[in-house]
Amino acid sequence: MTKRRTHKVQETTVVSWPIPAEASLGSPVRSKGILQEVRTRLPKAAQKSLQLSGGMLELRSDPNSGTDLQRVSETIENAVANIHQRLVLPREIEDILHIKAGERRRWVADGRLQSAGTKTVKLRGRARSITFHIFDPVYVTVLRDDATVDEWRERDAELSAERRRQSAWARARNKADKPTGDTPVKKTSRKRPGQTNLKDWAEFERDGPLK
Repeated sequence: MTKRRTHKVQETTVVSWPIPAEASLGSPVRSKGILQEVRTRLPKAAQKSLQLSGGMLELRSDPNSGTDLQRVSETIENAVANIHQRLVLPREIEDILHIKAGERRRWVADGRLQSAGTKTVKLRGRARSITFHIFDPVYVTVLRDDATVDEWRERDAELSAERRRQSAWARARNKADKPTGDTPVKKTSRKRPGQTNLKDWAEFERDGPLK
């Protein structure tokens, strides 16, 4: 269980909780996400009093703030105790695995990166919402600690190289099929409907078999 620490800075009481490594997964981006997650569980007046400092959640309260320090502290403590179960967001997994957004989207689309579902949130100040994939923290931890991501990158590089070879071959073939400036291009006359190139056809049309 994560233990809180309490001390005073002049008249301000500071209570802090370390964010467990199994929760942050070594990511500053995820630590910030945890801060935002815990803030949503606090009374609005106390949300800004909770800050992130060196891998710690710090709650600062002065006697005139009107914050019920005991009650808010208990809420934070309960949140931190289970925060390691919080699903991983797109920007967090990119930071944890050191991957680009394009890689994440591509690997989710082709099934290599397993999604734990989707989440829909409304953008602040806007009418529309966005939906994105979220990921199991245990699964992300496994990917972080093995060589799977490196293998995916090597596979992508091989496929990309093969596509470039095929594209170059196709361009070379098309270029070879085009007539050069030294090769005369045979002109063909445009025929009227029903017209043919049979020898002596003009005489046949003039005389006809019934004439």
